[in-house]
Amino acid sequence: MGSATGDDAAVWRLDDDRALVVTADFITPVVDDPRDWGRIAATNAVSDVYAMGGRPMLALNLVGWNVEELPTELLSDVLAGAAEVGLECGFVTVGGHTVDDPEPKFGLAVVGEVDPARILTNAGLRPGDDLVLTKALGVGIVATAVKRDLTGPDVIAAAVASMTTSNAAACAAALAAGATGATDVTGFGLLGHLARMAEESGVDVALDADAVAVLPGARELAEQGCIPGGSARNLDWVGDRLDRGTVDPITVAILADAQTSGGLLFGAEPSAAAAAVEQLRAGGHDAAVVGRAGPGSGRITLGAS
Repeated sequence: MGSATGDDAAVWRLDDDRALVVTADFITPVVDDPRDWGRIAATNAVSDVYAMGGRPMLALNLVGWNVEELPTELLSDVLAGAAEVGLECGFVTVGGHTVDDPEPKFGLAVVGEVDPARILTNAGLRPGDDLVLTKALGVGIVATAVKRDLTGPDVIAAAVASMTTSNAAACAAALAAGATGATDVTGFGLLGHLARMAEESGVDVALDADAVAVLPGARELAEQGCIPGGSARNLDWVGDRLDRGTVDPITVAILADAQTSGGLLFGAEPSAAAAAVEQLRAGGHDAAVVGRAGPGSGRITLGAS
């Protein structure tokens, strides 16, 4: 038996054929609709299992609730939304824990299983891998605009649709492509997670900024100043490991945008990566090949096609 870790999950090897993935994640509300919040939070939490090549089996609800100000009917809607995700992804929620909290929070602790020989890690990128990103960016920008009442229902609906799309199909595509390195793109943004992967894997990455899909309306909102503070912190963390080239500041900010329930980022041999993208696009995912890994020590160079 033995253990390993990913970005936000731990793996415990039971024997030669079985390993458990264990993770927990919760978020504050990012939308007004409580059922959508439950769906987003559950999809976000279970994503850590998919990022390691696993299959979720069971979960526990994690709830922080202001019992004096928020009706329990709203919590019922949140839990119902999360249960929909469990049904879709094939895991069962077996209980949970609730605490009195001035600021509402919701998420899941999730247990999954993974083949020990097929674990995906953030140290698994290989020189020559093409990089596949399976969702569009811009969730943080849209959420900031929602808080400022600067965007409309169509833009919000596109962001919710992205956040409630599970990474189950992306995980299956990564495994079928022979990937060994993967992560889900969440709070550190694409640049932050990619910098971590590049450093852990001992590679440099050339990232094609024009190939990265962006949610409808997100660029325009960023140009209006709807850039969350986390984007600046993400860029500070990447620091001198990032060569921005001639890529404009708005695009760089989008690449650093903090995501909730973002897509998977994985590496695969070029023809396999292209096949994975074709398969995912056929299923409605905004997947694209966005760069390539080469020998190095953790640097990212931005370019535009």
